[in-house]
Amino acid sequence: MTVPAIPGYRLNDPSLPRSPLSQRDLDELKASLLFGADDIAALRKARDVVAGQIEAILDVWYGFVGGTPHLLAYFVDPKTAQPNGAYLAAVRKRFGQWILDTCAANYDDAWLAYQDEIGRRHHRVGKNKTDGVSAAPHIALRHVLALVMPISVTMKPFLGKTGLGPAEVDAMHAAWTKSVLLQAILWSRPYTKDGDF
Repeated sequence: MTVPAIPGYRLNDPSLPRSPLSQRDLDELKASLLFGADDIAALRKARDVVAGQIEAILDVWYGFVGGTPHLLAYFVDPKTAQPNGAYLAAVRKRFGQWILDTCAANYDDAWLAYQDEIGRRHHRVGKNKTDGVSAAPHIALRHVLALVMPISVTMKPFLGKTGLGPAEVDAMHAAWTKSVLLQAILWSRPYTKDGDF
């Protein structure tokens, strides 16, 4: 899979530190989420469905964030009290690629390392550093976890634009939701004390 040059996009970047989690840890987490081979197959099927709809999906998600003041606040420049358009645009490009990566369902060590990086980018240890911006220095974990729902619920209509039967759409949607929750759980690791995750 060829990925366009997206500033700050680091999946498969060998300079990223390895995740402290092993593949066994990841397998246990997937088992707890009832995430299996059928879900991987459903996600990969979903990739073809959503690939041509990325901008429309992002429009829905950005409309939600832009219309929710406590979420938009994470993109506001404290000096101007205005949303930083360049920051929102940079994150949007990575978010679009994240949709495709989620549907690729490749859970190797490089993917696991990138989940740690994404978590750091939401936490005060790395917030704003990737894009060199001035904005809120930390995203509260409660909002990172809560966003699993809008990112999951709003995906179903896009998955339904396939001509596939309801059972297949439901399978893709369930797999998407499990994967989004899996990632949000992994992103929470920087928020925890050593030994607590």
